[in-house]
Amino acid sequence: MEVILTPFAWLYGAGVWLRNTAFKLGILRQESFEVPVVSVGNITVGGTGKTPFVEYIVEELCHSYHIGVLSRGYKRHTKGFIMARETLGPKDLGDEPYQIYRKFLGMITLAVCEDRRQGIREMLKLDPKINLILLDDAFQHRYVKPKVNIVLVDYNRPPHTDRLLPLGTLREPFRHILKADIVIVTKCPSDISPLDMKLWKKNLDLYPSQEMFFSRIEYAYPKPVFPVADVLLQNLSMLGPNDLILGLTGIANQRPFVKYLRNFHAQVKVIHYDDHHDYTREDFKYIIKIFNDLQGARKFIVTTEKDAVRILNNPYFPHEMRSYIYYVPIKVSVNVTEKDFITHLESAIHAPEE
Repeated sequence: MEVILTPFAWLYGAGVWLRNTAFKLGILRQESFEVPVVSVGNITVGGTGKTPFVEYIVEELCHSYHIGVLSRGYKRHTKGFIMARETLGPKDLGDEPYQIYRKFLGMITLAVCEDRRQGIREMLKLDPKINLILLDDAFQHRYVKPKVNIVLVDYNRPPHTDRLLPLGTLREPFRHILKADIVIVTKCPSDISPLDMKLWKKNLDLYPSQEMFFSRIEYAYPKPVFPVADVLLQNLSMLGPNDLILGLTGIANQRPFVKYLRNFHAQVKVIHYDDHHDYTREDFKYIIKIFNDLQGARKFIVTTEKDAVRILNNPYFPHEMRSYIYYVPIKVSVNVTEKDFITHLESAIHAPEE
């Protein structure tokens, strides 16, 4: 298989090089904006935790800034620029932008647009109070010149050992990480050691002007996907070895979530779909059949926060099963090393242009 894929990886790499060279020579032009723009992206395909990290930045800064979040709205069923409003759902905005909008309703402005330059112009026209823009998944979108470029890399998939698509998961050569202002190593173990951090810094070999931080995912208590009168599952630790969890995921990297579920005493069975999966009537028939066939004193379907957004707005999920499906909210925590991340980010936002 490697022999077959290698020429495609070379072609892909050549295409990336040509595009970046066109920007370097000014054939393709970047556009700057008066309002500071912070880009949050990655150099690999999916699964680095961009959405929780964008939510983390929003939560930390939304009381100090009027934030506008702009995403392309991956896998939405619409086209062009759309400003989020309460009458729209995940099919209009994309599941991740909708999740952010719903979580910070009334606290931020959010829009989706394939053309980030047009998206920023339209957002500022419709909401002139915006004084900070967060671009979701825009490291490769070079038409906008961000004030701060943040790149996320997954602790469990080190980019320096990865390869270009389709041989690996790299969207562009690993050394392009040097274009970032800040690198975040995400999904770190809670007990990451100073030696491990030092090894990461050595392997990534960043410029002295670049900063590196380490973050981890923290899981909260489960919440019902649908509004229910009686919350049957308040804590996963209440389940014993005779109880059962059916884990349901449609995300890029389900392993950390499944590992978390297996930390508890209940039996765990997992059904996994591709990232951004649009659940169908047949999918739910299959899921419910598996659930009914499984043996357990108490049984629950437990899904991710990202999947919960799609399931909540899906008309095919059986009404009689709504009391038995829960999701686990997640939030990001950044390790405080030599510098505090938010303090450093704000300094970078307000730094004079070079």
